[in-house]
Amino acid sequence: MKITPVKPDAAESPPQPNALPGERAAFSVDLVIFTIRSQRLQVLLVKRADPPFVGCWALPGGFLDVEMDESIESCALRRLVEKTGVHAPYLEQLKTYGSRERDPRGWTATTVYFALMASDPAAPGKQREAVRWMPVQGDGVNCELAFDHAGILADAVERLRSKLEYTHIAVHLLPEEFTLPELQRTYEIILQQPLDKSSFRRRVTQADMLEEVAGKLRDGCGRPAQVYRFRDYDRRTFFPRSISRYAR
Repeated sequence: MKITPVKPDAAESPPQPNALPGERAAFSVDLVIFTIRSQRLQVLLVKRADPPFVGCWALPGGFLDVEMDESIESCALRRLVEKTGVHAPYLEQLKTYGSRERDPRGWTATTVYFALMASDPAAPGKQREAVRWMPVQGDGVNCELAFDHAGILADAVERLRSKLEYTHIAVHLLPEEFTLPELQRTYEIILQQPLDKSSFRRRVTQADMLEEVAGKLRDGCGRPAQVYRFRDYDRRTFFPRSISRYAR
């Protein structure tokens, strides 16, 4: 998919030297925050109130504050809490992007992190009309994004789907306790394809990643389903084979 960055309004003044904070290239952190809402993968976006790209949707983030932020990751964590009010259970650095063209005000670089969180705790900030969860369609959203954020989002979606094939990270999109059908449905939503029930459960069992919540069942379409929780959130769990191989 070819990504074309959104162009700033023609009425804006041309870029001026040192228009951004500091005398050199400005450095920022951006966040691609994913969750599952209404049976769809969704990403958190903010509507810009200041130029450039006033009124356009963008990924949340901001410039590094040399007095407040001890590191790039601490800046990402601070911005995450500012936008969602919670700490994401999963945060991973995606990539650093930088060029003279990505911001009309001047040369900028940004390090992007992608975060995963369960839907319920994530409450967009105080100005709800300017912060919104938007469904991911393919590798993007159904609106134009400011700067080069459409390309960044596409990269993050690709990374998420790639990691889901071999790792446990989908559990970070679920509440602490869940059923196997709920876990499988989370994978299907993100991978955008159905998975064979027996094959999926065999891979999860081989990975030894879950433990039963003793004596706890949850009603579903059929018989009550056993409730599970992840055995160790700090342990990296890998599947012996791709989750979507022989998916049907």
